Amino acid sequence: MAILSSSTSSSSSAMLQKGIVVTVPVLVLSALSSAVIFFTLSFFLSYCSCPSSLPSQNDAVLAPAAVGGGGDVRSEERISTSQEDIDWVKNLIKSNGLHMHDNVLRKGINPRTREQQLQDLSQYKGVSHYEGEEEASNHTALPCPGELLVEEHHSNYGEPWAGGRDVFEFLAEASQLKPNARVLEIGCGTLRVGLHFIRYLNSGNFHCLEKDELSLMAALRYELPSQGLLHKRPLIVRGDDMEFSKFGPDVAYDLVYASAVFLHMRDELVWTGLERLVGKLKPYKGRIFVSHNIKFCTRLGGDKCNERLASLGLESLGRQTHDSLLFNHYEIWFGFRRIKG
Repeated sequence: MAILSSSTSSSSSAMLQKGIVVTVPVLVLSALSSAVIFFTLSFFLSYCSCPSSLPSQNDAVLAPAAVGGGGDVRSEERISTSQEDIDWVKNLIKSNGLHMHDNVLRKGINPRTREQQLQDLSQYKGVSHYEGEEEASNHTALPCPGELLVEEHHSNYGEPWAGGRDVFEFLAEASQLKPNARVLEIGCGTLRVGLHFIRYLNSGNFHCLEKDELSLMAALRYELPSQGLLHKRPLIVRGDDMEFSKFGPDVAYDLVYASAVFLHMRDELVWTGLERLVGKLKPYKGRIFVSHNIKFCTRLGGDKCNERLASLGLESLGRQTHDSLLFNHYEIWFGFRRIKG
């Protein structure tokens, strides 16, 4: 048999001297074996149902939502509660065997009315408390009046405190707000609505003008600290003259709203406020919403309401309503936009 080398190189000579000989039949057999293995693998892979690539981490997270699994199924743009959300919590209530007869919950282990809680706070400076005058006064960073701790101010609105969330959802979606938007509330009170905007918006983007001292105390000394929202730095200003200069000369709002405020003001003061606000509202995209009624405008009669609005650079967007999620109630809102750049 022939030897696979006719070279006279030193490397070949060394191989021959060591007796390394490769014959032609061995080479042919090796080539045939390699071909058989290659075609066998190709045939198997062509019929394999394996994924072409491994799913990314993002795909794995999003997959349950796409098929209605246990993930967050709401879109990024949605703020209000969906029917799917409602069905989910109803099923969870049912699956836990929970029942509420006539919407009355039984009392807790140690039931206390607000009046009793307030008495405890006044008498003992707390439920679990330190003994001794000096010791008792050194452990509270932001002392809060007992009336606020028992949330008496939550009953000051003539409707449940939970309605604040309804207002937020309606206004945020009607104005297509993003977290980087800027919002001004005229008359934010104790932040029944404002808390939800503060939580949703970027830091410093919620502004408020409020005249009532007790409401401001409740907002600043209880609501913001208890909700963990002090770091959001809302700009809350005391004032009752529709003066907005303290919010800065260059601020441009995406939304300005007044909930049950203008109906308690003199008509001319409302018009003065609107005139001052127009320049601070983003043209076309920015919105002003006023709740309940716009008698400050309709009392002018005929077309004079729209004419006066137009003279300020505002346009009426008509009336809208929204329903409450948790109790039988709906609210009326009137929208306006700026039509001059």
